[in-house]
This record gives sequence, C-alpha cells and structure tokens, in this order.
Amino acid sequence: MNDITLVTGGAGFVGKHLVGALRARGEKTRSFDLAEPVHVDDMQGSITDKDAVARVMAGVKSVFHLAGNAQLWAKDGAVFDNINRHGTEVVATAAHEAGARMVYCSSLTTLVGKSTPIGPSRADEDTHLDPEEMLGPYPRSKLFAERRVLEEVKRGLDAVIALPTEPLGPCDDSLTPPTQMILDFANGKTPAYIDCVLNFVPVESLAEGLIAARDRGRRGQRYLLGGENTPLKDLLVRIAEISGRPAPKTKMPYWVALMAGAVDTSIVSAVTQKSPKAPLTGVRLAGRQVSFFSEKAARELQWRAAPMEPALKAMLDWAQDKQLLKPV
Repeated sequence: MNDITLVTGGAGFVGKHLVGALRARGEKTRSFDLAEPVHVDDMQGSITDKDAVARVMAGVKSVFHLAGNAQLWAKDGAVFDNINRHGTEVVATAAHEAGARMVYCSSLTTLVGKSTPIGPSRADEDTHLDPEEMLGPYPRSKLFAERRVLEEVKRGLDAVIALPTEPLGPCDDSLTPPTQMILDFANGKTPAYIDCVLNFVPVESLAEGLIAARDRGRRGQRYLLGGENTPLKDLLVRIAEISGRPAPKTKMPYWVALMAGAVDTSIVSAVTQKSPKAPLTGVRLAGRQVSFFSEKAARELQWRAAPMEPALKAMLDWAQDKQLLKPV
C-alpha cells in the first residue's frame, strides 16, 4: 500500500521544516538526502542515481522534490545541470512509474530574465521565459527542470510546480544565499548596498504552502509561494533594529555592482576557487527590482505567508546561538 510521503533534500533548510510539518500531521514521511539519515525512515543517496531513487520511491504516495544545488555559483557550472535538471528528470520519471503525486520545488529566479527591465517590475507564475533569457546557470537549470516535469505531466505524471521566493528563518545550516546575505550585512562584511527589492517567505509558511500545493494544487499548474516585497534599504533597517548592529548607508549604483560582480565571479573566484562575495547571477537578479505576487496561491491553495519580521528575528537569534554573528 502506498502511504509514504517522500521529501528529497529532506535534510536541507526547507526540507527539515517540511519533514517536521508533515510528521506533525501524522504522515509517514521519508527523507532522501546526501546527508546521513537522522530518522529510522530516512534514506541516504543522490537524486542522480536512478537505482537509489527507484528504491526510495517504493511505497510512496506523494513526493516533494526539493533536492538540488541552490547556490548561485559553482566552480563547475555543469553541476547545476546535472543535479537540478538531470536529477529532477530522474525523480519525475520514478514518481510517474510509482504513481505518486509530485510537487517540484523550483525557484523565483526562473521568473526574471534578460528582458526584465532594470528597475521596478512585477512577476508571478504566469511569467514565462525562455532558457536563453536566464541570468545564469542556476536559474537556467531550474527552468529546464520545470520543463522536464511538465513533459512528464503530458505523459501522465500527476505533478504541480511550486515557485518559492527567498526562504527565511532559523536552522539554515548550509547557509543558503539569502541567509548568508543577511549575515554579511549584520557582520559588517557588506559596506554598501544596491537599490533592489527582495521577497522573503518564512520557512515554516513555505512548508505549509508546499503541502497546500500537494493537497489543493491543480495538476500541471505553477504556484508562486511568496511573502513580503521588501526594499533592501528597509530590510537593512530591520536587521539593525533587531540585531543592534549598524546598517550600511552607502548605496552603490547598479552598474558599479555589476562590474564588481563580473570581476569577483570571473577573475577572483577563478583564482581563489572560493565562492564570490557577490555572484554575478545574484547581482543581475537584484538589479531587476522585481516584486512577486502570490494571488493564485491565495485563491486556489488558500495559502498566505506569515509576516516576515518574526522569521527574520528567529533567523538572527539562531545565528547568535550558533555564533555566526560577530560580537557587537
């Protein structure tokens, strides 16, 4: 009997919160991750391993596919295609063969492209861009993965696509880009900022949104799961108020940030083999100043994100406990 809920990437930031929410509902939940299992029902393995994915899919009724490389830079850009696109293809094919319902967790970065104007604009799940439009290898790989899921839907897979904005909250042990950005500002490592708009979704709200997408989402549909659209300047004020640390006051022109990102990504990181402080993909995305809207999720999934401020405070409190914040 198929009664198991599978979460790929269940040991990751969003995955941990989703697994916790599912188990709190009484669902028999299995995490599949590269990390060592921490629960008797969890399994270890890679989403690119067809045999391992076939084994983990046994007895599965629904699968949340979260596993992937969520960074904006890698030494070898091909890793994004292998993990995010090919890995999704493996999981979608196995879910179809198992007769499981699938929720694919994509990315807001697939909604922002070269043709998106520099300056304020808006986007939602009805924004459709071509792969050539993508602003880097990470968003390109996520868009190709979306398309692969929809191809499998045409063949009979029961799947929906979720498009989360930036998850925010505690327990982000892998330090995903949004968390690292906030830490860098709080620790004074980023002395200037650019004029951009960010959209954060509290990670616990996101977990509930993913469950709502599975339970109420229409087959083959995309759902944007976002929260508050916040100008970076306002976010810095909130970080300063919560942490007691001064916020940077220097606003950097976009073209200066773009040049710095290009040098940091193509030259400095090539020499040091370390992640750039300002990945070029991230700078390009930020320069578009896109606001994201989740009316479709509110209407069809009966879901709305909780306020951002408590999640920001919880994230900074967690960082303090983990000694990730420098002494004031």
